[in-house]
Amino acid sequence: MASNTTLSNARILVVDDEPDLRTLYELTLLREGYRVEAAANLTQALQQISEHRFDVVITDMRLPDGLGMELIQQLRAQQRPERCVVITAYGSAENAVEALKAGAFDYLTKPVDLRQFRAVIASAVQAPVSQASPVARAGSPPPESSDAVLQRLVGESDSMRRVKERILKVARSMAPVLIHGESGTGKELVARAIHAHSHRTGSPWVAVNCSAIPENLLEAEFFGSKKGAYTGSTQDREGFFQAASGGTLFLDEIGDLPLPMQSKLLRAIQERCIRPIGSPQEEPVDVRIISATHKDLSLEVLAGRFRQDLYYRLDVIEIQIAPLRERREDLPALCQALLRRIAAEAGIPVPTLSTAGLEKLCQNPLPGNVRELENLLQRAVALRDGEELQLELAISHPATLETSFPDSSPAPLDEDQSTIPSDLQGHLDNQERDILIQALRETGFNRTAAAARLGLSLRQIRYRIARLHIETPQSGELSDEAL
Repeated sequence: MASNTTLSNARILVVDDEPDLRTLYELTLLREGYRVEAAANLTQALQQISEHRFDVVITDMRLPDGLGMELIQQLRAQQRPERCVVITAYGSAENAVEALKAGAFDYLTKPVDLRQFRAVIASAVQAPVSQASPVARAGSPPPESSDAVLQRLVGESDSMRRVKERILKVARSMAPVLIHGESGTGKELVARAIHAHSHRTGSPWVAVNCSAIPENLLEAEFFGSKKGAYTGSTQDREGFFQAASGGTLFLDEIGDLPLPMQSKLLRAIQERCIRPIGSPQEEPVDVRIISATHKDLSLEVLAGRFRQDLYYRLDVIEIQIAPLRERREDLPALCQALLRRIAAEAGIPVPTLSTAGLEKLCQNPLPGNVRELENLLQRAVALRDGEELQLELAISHPATLETSFPDSSPAPLDEDQSTIPSDLQGHLDNQERDILIQALRETGFNRTAAAARLGLSLRQIRYRIARLHIETPQSGELSDEAL
């Protein structure tokens, strides 16, 4: 349901203990035409919301008598319709994510950019009431098209359930999302599901493959151009940001974006405005950014190939998609779903899988993930003899990537090839482990300090330490404090 709130009647509560900042926020909002109330602490804020209804509540995360999180939780517990915007210290991404999980609409970091402040509040005012809280949203199921998108994420493994739960949680926010996953795992499908379940679902969806655009065309493709900006430019040309206005811009393979373009993208995200090539002035834009990559951007930052400040902007909320080899229990259901689609497109009855073929498939590492699985099933359908698929024939077909099957790997062509690691993931894990251990040793095994040195959040370094089974030589247990 769309919001009927307008600028002339929107009522906003500002909660901040710093008088100068509170006054700045009030004046900025009053100039925009809002009705504004203010509170200096959590107690005053709770009193205000007990007496009045607001459209938006803006609260600092740290208050003299508590946390802004408590205010959000109180509103959600009462099933109140207010959209909450949290203001948190720069770099406190974990606090922001926790606030979003608790039901906040969006967040801002200090020092607050007033242009961004106005844009976020305008989005919150105009957002549907169903986006105000998880409670309200649960009572009104998303449109059928939203369900259809989510249903395409086939699988009931623990990892897939977590992905689906995360999609529904982050969809209500404007916060940037970074999706990690190997090629072929369905990163764009996850991004589409977030868009479909958001209040932007009826607005444009623009997907961009950053690795497919020539570097000299990137700026024009992203930001557009004006007539006469360059030779042959006979009319104004819309860029990705303008095309996605009011909706979602999905940046796939963001890790392949060249450094000069990373700087320009960072400014567009921070300022929420762009300057088309040949234009004398900037244009405001309203897009929700979702990005995806198969690379570990934290390692790309260490290598100097990705800007740390852009990484922080994109990695506010992270979704990790597990490869098929780590969720083999999803294979039977995934095969059936893909076969139904292949059969529908071919106009034939849905074939059945042979038990032997399915067993053979479960032994296959499938480095291409869902994309490789679909290719394999399409080949099996083409080679079928009767209604039952002999999947083992498709697997042994020459078109199947040899890297998928260790027993069919070709012999090295020369002695130099013997230096190529036989286990690429293990090789990368060892490199990552060495980097982490070095940073931990140099900081006295203080996770917080090591995370800061590597450009990671505390949550990210904890995840990597646990995944790589890193222990301290002294006690066998790591601490967030220096030993």
